[in-house]
Amino acid sequence: MDTTLSIIISFCLGIGLSAAAGFRVFLPLFIFSLAAKFGLDLGESWAFLGSWTAIITLGVATFVEILAYYIPWVDNALDSIAIPLAGLAGTLLMGLSLTGIDSEIFQWGLAIIAGGGTAAAIKGTTASGRLMSSTATGGVGNFVVSTTETIASSILGIVSIFLPILAFILVLVVFYYLYKTYKYFKNKKSKIGLRT
Repeated sequence: MDTTLSIIISFCLGIGLSAAAGFRVFLPLFIFSLAAKFGLDLGESWAFLGSWTAIITLGVATFVEILAYYIPWVDNALDSIAIPLAGLAGTLLMGLSLTGIDSEIFQWGLAIIAGGGTAAAIKGTTASGRLMSSTATGGVGNFVVSTTETIASSILGIVSIFLPILAFILVLVVFYYLYKTYKYFKNKKSKIGLRT
């Protein structure tokens, strides 16, 4: 029973961190690295993520990524490379989070599907939203989009470390919200198409 509960909690941790990677690629890796430094057990092969070198490197990458998303049109260019990077980060975070699974093939297969898929789906949706914002506001409205994404990534990353089951619930809420937003814009677009 303890092993099953451990797997469920580690899965929720991985999903939460993967979703956070969908908003910002490096921020959840930075949070994960800090958690490793201050007590999260990653095993010997991944212990380097808790080193000061990893923390500083990921901290600088996080700062640069957040800053770059506040530059209009640069943020759209970043999205084109961030979607596959988010998928990779989500896969890595899920794979590192999963504990208690004997089969590495199953562990990393689940990491690719659940972790990478979650991160890529969120990043793809937010990239589309940023593109619509750029088109509608000339890039001025992207400040709000970027700030919202950074806050969402921070909250999901931190909640995932301390309350993984709550993080999983938050991810479900995020997907529901993204789905409703997609439906809203799809309906709006079809109404505009009917008028022309």
